[in-house]
Amino acid sequence: MAKEGTKSFVLRIDAATFEALERWAADEFRSTNGQLQWIIDDALARAGRKPKKS
Repeated sequence: MAKEGTKSFVLRIDAATFEALERWAADEFRSTNGQLQWIIDDALARAGRKPKKS
């Protein structure tokens, strides 16, 4: 169950990419989901598209 204010969705990626993501997450002491959230947040910030917190 998703926390209030969060959304769940299915992401399909190839096995090699997923394994690389798992290794990267482990190196950063994050879960795979946490790593994906960090990557997306970082990309949005770099692009100047990060939503402002209310």
